[in-house]
Amino acid sequence: MMMLMFMSMIIFIITIIVMMLATILSKKTIMDREKSSPFECGFDPMNYSRLPFSLRFFLIAIIFLIFDVEIALILPMILIIKSSNLINWSITSLFFIFILLIGLYHEWNQGALEWNN
Repeated sequence: MMMLMFMSMIIFIITIIVMMLATILSKKTIMDREKSSPFECGFDPMNYSRLPFSLRFFLIAIIFLIFDVEIALILPMILIIKSSNLINWSITSLFFIFILLIGLYHEWNQGALEWNN
């Protein structure tokens, strides 16, 4: 037991030393103006920072997140079909897909999916 504690302390100390050496050796001493300037969303930071931003990009990102979460919720539903009650599974699945279709219709109706405006 004492040997195990001794070995774990040695491994811990070696790990700390390696991390400190990596931190010291990875420091860059040359400061480049371009590398130290902020980079935001692909826009040139040398220009005026209050340029109008298209909400289309934000809306597309939100729609992507919604449908990404949808995939994460539908996949487990497919996996548990064998181990659950078929009627309860069907009602839950249809209700979930119905809510998603209502959301898709709303986005379509509001023009969020139109690219030519």
